[in-house]
Amino acid sequence: MTIQRTFSILKPDATARNITGKINAKIEHAGLKIVAQKKLMLTLEQAQGFYAVHKERAFFNDLCSFMISGPVVVQVLEGENAVEKYRTLMGSTNPTNAEEGTIRKEFAESIEANTVHGSDSLENAAIEISYFFSSLEIVG
Repeated sequence: MTIQRTFSILKPDATARNITGKINAKIEHAGLKIVAQKKLMLTLEQAQGFYAVHKERAFFNDLCSFMISGPVVVQVLEGENAVEKYRTLMGSTNPTNAEEGTIRKEFAESIEANTVHGSDSLENAAIEISYFFSSLEIVG
């Protein structure tokens, strides 16, 4: 059994529609524990820094603009194989391609407003978690 931590963002489309509780219920039902959580209004600089890996991509500016368009909920999730489990639970980036029962199939409005972000590896999870949380804020 490998207990891991991963990072999650409930994006502005989720907070605007007041569905963060429904999403978190799916996360917890899947066996992941929310061990840190806070609601933030990202600055442009924070969004650009967080998504810097995509800086050269055509969608970078639109992504950053979207991420500062409303509050987000940043979270640390913990559980067995948390990175893979959460990636599977989120579903495909494009909700029309997402499998039934996934967060994006159920809640995402479009490929741009796709409701959630999740780390794609343990290494990126550690980087993303530390971008928003100190170790004192994570309570297992």
